[in-house]
Amino acid sequence: MEEIKLTHYSHGTGCGCKIAPAVLDEILKSKFVAPPNDKLIVGNSSKDDAAVFDIGNGQALISTTDFFMPIVDDAFDFGKIASANAISDVYAMGGKPLLAVAILGWPINKLSTELAQQVIEGARKICSEAGIPLAGGHSIDSPEPIFGLAVTGIIDLKNLKQNNTAKAGDLIYLTKKIGVGILSTAEKKNLLKEEHKGIAANQMMQLNKLGEKLGTLKGVTAMTDVTGFGLLGHLIEMAEGANLSAEIHYSKIPLIEDLSFYISQMCVPDNSFRNWSSYDPKVSGITGDSLLTLCDPQTNGGLLITVNADSKDEFEKLLRTEGFENFLEPIGFMKARGEKIIDINP
Repeated sequence: MEEIKLTHYSHGTGCGCKIAPAVLDEILKSKFVAPPNDKLIVGNSSKDDAAVFDIGNGQALISTTDFFMPIVDDAFDFGKIASANAISDVYAMGGKPLLAVAILGWPINKLSTELAQQVIEGARKICSEAGIPLAGGHSIDSPEPIFGLAVTGIIDLKNLKQNNTAKAGDLIYLTKKIGVGILSTAEKKNLLKEEHKGIAANQMMQLNKLGEKLGTLKGVTAMTDVTGFGLLGHLIEMAEGANLSAEIHYSKIPLIEDLSFYISQMCVPDNSFRNWSSYDPKVSGITGDSLLTLCDPQTNGGLLITVNADSKDEFEKLLRTEGFENFLEPIGFMKARGEKIIDINP
């Protein structure tokens, strides 16, 4: 049976499909004034990971959707990665997912229904790991394969975490390594070393369940997940949303091993450069390598978290308990608004 490589059937991959931030800002411009809704706690007025709607009794619903084209060739793994990525938006708000429905676009005249079934099976597997049902969905015949989920979650309002509520002096943490976009590009170019096969896919399938537990910590002041805008883009959103700047130490940022080799082979997603064109005026201290890693579009990347310095010990204790011993060192800190949004030190 002929091996089908799903990535050969799409022009973009994973969260690298996302429209560049500056372009998205243009698309979302509107003169329409929505009627006031005091139940909508988080909506279009901020650049957060999900919408949040107050349902009373101190609780709120979380609603989100995410979908993209294949970032791996295996259909089952594609379903798992796309599903983990969508569910992570609920965890990034500190919430608990309740259920999901699928979004499937499939080129019926190019790819078999058996492959589409494997994508759905991958989604079922990840939903099971998250403890939620894949309860339905919608499908269309499309020119390229597309898959994702719409996810509903719930949260106690006192545990809600947003991406625009950091404070000056907060420490910045990251819970996954950076570089899956670079590795995925290397694999698409058949340049991925044998010892690195599976590293990116396994990381992208990892649910960010930690976010639900981080929601219970008062010392966690803001949270988001790192996806298609790269670490730099999502940190800029956090800092701008809170009217702050951030200082990060590049040597403290966890990177997947051997990225410099793949960068030397120009295994760089196109979206890295589109991302940088949106960030250039807002950043100081960038270098060739740091530009390509910090702008690397992640798919289901780690949680990006700001923590009150007085809560450092409590926060790091939870990380240890949950198996995140390799991510205990802060990568930087938030500070008063300066000339640049992000200052990068070696």
